[in-house]
Amino acid sequence: MSWVSYVASILEIALLLYVAMLDVATRLIRNDACLLLALLGIAGQLASPMQLVESVIAATILFLLLFALYQRGGIGGGDVKLLLALAIGLSPTGLIQVLTVTSLTGGVLALVHLVMRVLPYPRLAPVGSSLARRVYAIERWRHVRHAPLPYGVAIACGGIWTILSRGF
Repeated sequence: MSWVSYVASILEIALLLYVAMLDVATRLIRNDACLLLALLGIAGQLASPMQLVESVIAATILFLLLFALYQRGGIGGGDVKLLLALAIGLSPTGLIQVLTVTSLTGGVLALVHLVMRVLPYPRLAPVGSSLARRVYAIERWRHVRHAPLPYGVAIACGGIWTILSRGF
């Protein structure tokens, strides 16, 4: 692996962690984060132009499938952007791995939110509360109001897993 690919992988992981935290906090996935992730993916593949072409073809096919799912309300627009940005930097095999790990992580995320239905409704977290308690209070509040799952967290987990499994 070249030093450019190594640095791009480190930056991709850091960016995915940022996107996951932002998705939990705001339920938004920023366009500039997705653009930067796509550019890092391209930079990581500059040593192999043929792999980059394969990645763009796989990302195009994924876009068509995800756009159809988005039109039916099955996935959010930010999630589509994030998956496509990740797909541009991965081989077709890596893309399958991302989709698999994302699906599994998304299932765990959905189970956590189902368990939250039976947990007591917390009072507001007082000043100085732990981060975990504050996140729980906010997520429980959002859950009662039928807010969507922060699926960017699952996508970020799938991306990080795939990037780490490529090796450094």
